[in-house]
Formats: sequence, structure tokens, C-alpha cells
Amino acid sequence: MIAAQAALETKMLLRNGEQLLLTVIIPTLLLVLFSSVDIVDTGEGAAVDFLAPGVLALAVMSTAFTGQAIATGFERRYGVLKRLAVSPLPRWALMTAKTVSVLVTEVLQVVLLTVIAFALGWSPHGSPFAVLLLLVLGTAAFSGLGLLMAGTLKAEATLAAANLVFLLLLVGGGVIVPLDKFPDAAQSVLGLLPISALSDGLRDVLQHGAGMPWGDLGILAVWSVVGLAAAGKFFRWE
Repeated sequence: MIAAQAALETKMLLRNGEQLLLTVIIPTLLLVLFSSVDIVDTGEGAAVDFLAPGVLALAVMSTAFTGQAIATGFERRYGVLKRLAVSPLPRWALMTAKTVSVLVTEVLQVVLLTVIAFALGWSPHGSPFAVLLLLVLGTAAFSGLGLLMAGTLKAEATLAAANLVFLLLLVGGGVIVPLDKFPDAAQSVLGLLPISALSDGLRDVLQHGAGMPWGDLGILAVWSVVGLAAAGKFFRWE
């Protein structure tokens, strides 16, 4: 039942034009545009080496947070979740299926963006295990926040808030613009955001060949625990 529901969730996500725009088209365009045109000072080295890790982080956020929040919010509004909750599929199994769907979509995103980045001259370094751990914790953190938003706000409010947060974190989360371009006081706050921890951690590993980024992993772990716990406590099925 979980596999069937996960397959359905994945098909619905990939067939949705708005979700496809968020999860595939926008990250791809940002990667190609900012790697090809000298718009933002990304420091020494090729621009794609700085941008690729940040765009991978953006892809995780777009699927696990923005896309999942909007889709789940409208499912809740139209009574889909309420009906599924009384079906033979348990509630925990439904959430598991949604999580599997998110992971499958992210795998497709990562593969696509990696191929494009290699075509643009990307030269990644570091441990694949560290990258995988960052992506998993980033997914957990954003999933918890997305489900919390979808389960507590009205669908229209979720749509507006999720897109607004996406845009704000795109600009201020170290995805395209390096955090050191912001004032010192802002850097200390922005560095605690999950998107900043994910993009900085991926950048440290893939661009600089660093070891396990424990600080960034710690930030993502805290966001994961807080977000998932809050979503589990406050999520309303109708």
C-alpha cells in the first residue's frame, strides 16, 4: 500500500506544472544562468563550483518544503487527507509514502542537476557519504517544516507563505549570493537557517573537499527534530 501510494504521489507531483517549475525548471535555470553569466561574485574558481552545491540545496528545499507544503495543504482543504485517513492506509503509512515520493523526486533532481553541472565544468570533491547525510537531514528538516505549515494554515495561506519563504531563502540562504556579502549581524542569523546549513555544508564538502561538516549537520539535525516533532503534534487532518 505504501509503495502504491508513493508511486501515485510521485506521479501527481511530476504532473503538476507549478511543482515541476519549482522542483526542476527554476533550479536548472539558476544553475545555467549564473554559471554562464558573471552576475554574482562567487569568489575564486569557477562559478559552477560555488553554485552547484547551493542549487542542490535549493532543489531539496523546493521539493521537501515548498512543493510538499502546497500539495498537502490543498489535499487537506479538499478533504483528501480526511478520506485517506479512514482508508485501510494508516496515517503513518500515508506520511511515509509522501516521504518516499519526496526522496524519489529528489533523486531525479540531483541526477539531472549533476549532469548539467558536469556539462558546465563542475569539479566536485569530498565524501559522497557526507553529501548523502547532508541531503537526508536537509530533507527531514524541510519536510517537517513543510508539513507543519500545511497542517496548520489554510491552503491559500500555505500557497502564499511557502512561495514567499522559497524566494526569501533563495536570496538570503547562501544559494546564489555568498553569505559573506551580507552584513556581519545578518550573517550570524542567516547561517542558522536550514537552507544555509545545507548549502554551506554541501559547498564545504563538494567545493573545498572538507571532511564531515559537523556544525552544519548539527543545525540540520535540530531543525529536523523540531520541525518533525511540531508537525506531528500540531498537524490537523481537516
